Amino acid sequence: MENNFNNTGSPKAPKKTGGFGKFSRLKNKYLLAGSFFIVWMFFFDPKDWGVAFEKNAKLKELQNSELHLSNTIQETKDELSQLKNNAQTIEKYAREKYLMKKDNEDIFIVSSPTTTK
Repeated sequence: MENNFNNTGSPKAPKKTGGFGKFSRLKNKYLLAGSFFIVWMFFFDPKDWGVAFEKNAKLKELQNSELHLSNTIQETKDELSQLKNNAQTIEKYAREKYLMKKDNEDIFIVSSPTTTK
């Protein structure tokens, strides 16, 4: 039989569960508020971690695009300086890009065959 009295002879007080039942470890209101805040910030906030990840990926993509475009601009500037300074380059450019020719020559365009699967 269970003894309902403590060592002093007065009746024992019943154990309180704190109203949380299984969650008696989560009684601390600061822990609850902190947990709620973390869950809210990670999943429900308009600037949650998913949006931040997408923006970071977009930033890397734009930086790669910027690098590619700056290289293209530099190559175009080099080609323009060659066209301004060298008559042979102008002739080569006109022949390759615009298929121009001299009066006494014939042009044959050779293209590689394309394979269709």
